[in-house]
Amino acid sequence: MKNNPRLARKTPPVAAIPIKVIEPEDETLQLFLRFLEGERNASAHTINSYRIDILQFAELSLDCKADQKQIPWTGATVADARSFVVKLQENGVGKTSTTRKLSALRSFYRFLEREDITDQNPFSGLTSPKREKLLPKFMTVKEVDKLLGAPAAYWRERLENGVAMTEDSAELGETRDAAILEVIYSGGLRINEAMGLNMGDLDLLSDVMMIRGKGKKERYAALGAPAERALRTYFQIRAMYTSDRSKNAPVFVNKHGQRLTARSFQRNFKEYLNQAGLPSDMTPHKLRHSFATHLLDAGADLRSVQELLGHENLSTTQIYTHITTERMKRIYNAAHPRA
Repeated sequence: MKNNPRLARKTPPVAAIPIKVIEPEDETLQLFLRFLEGERNASAHTINSYRIDILQFAELSLDCKADQKQIPWTGATVADARSFVVKLQENGVGKTSTTRKLSALRSFYRFLEREDITDQNPFSGLTSPKREKLLPKFMTVKEVDKLLGAPAAYWRERLENGVAMTEDSAELGETRDAAILEVIYSGGLRINEAMGLNMGDLDLLSDVMMIRGKGKKERYAALGAPAERALRTYFQIRAMYTSDRSKNAPVFVNKHGQRLTARSFQRNFKEYLNQAGLPSDMTPHKLRHSFATHLLDAGADLRSVQELLGHENLSTTQIYTHITTERMKRIYNAAHPRA
């Protein structure tokens, strides 16, 4: 199969690599990306990450230039693969990001072997760097309580200071964002899962919601009583901006009655952190970490937490047990007379 790329515009660098990332219309790469979408059911975010990682290898190790007509994927050697790792390290890319990039390239070359485009995978025998064991950050129960109360105080101040355009817009921001925070923490949702909720996904009578997670996998998540109350309050205000309560209508809307984007909510989230006096490096995903940590601290079993989070592998969920263990050690060392 012949490659026919047209290398064109630049895209922003990924991780810490101070280089441009080429974006060709390479036939072989496009074939692989279609495979990810069609057979692997990968999300658009995942597909784009694979594309960028593979093209970084093409530029760093295969010396691809903007005026080339094709990318010599089949000519890549083990030396090229090792060179790629070295250059990533030289550019300050972390071990986790390097491991992800190598995994993407192994998958790419396995696909090329399957399609008889190449007879070797230069990444098959390459050892990934040992992953750093970074424990996810989370909030304490008191910090979560402060955050959940922040939208009301924030929008009240904006209204009093004349920053909010109208009382209705302030009420929309307050009730909607309070509901989003409650829903994320109640169900352990990712931010995109929360923004992707449709009216038909909620069952307020049974206190559950249907979540479409990574890879379009579906799972049920719980709606606690505070989350349900917050949603009912928000729906009264939502009706002023859209009358659409059909099955596929978005739950969380902006002032135009359209689906609220994750980026828009994240901007407000930073304001809520400041309002609550919480660290500025906290993110909506930290609420998901907090959800898992607080459940395990309260005695929930690991398998149940795995299902609630939508993790495919139990090992992914087990990282939260390390958090609770570390806290137990700190408490023991600080309080036990024979520690």
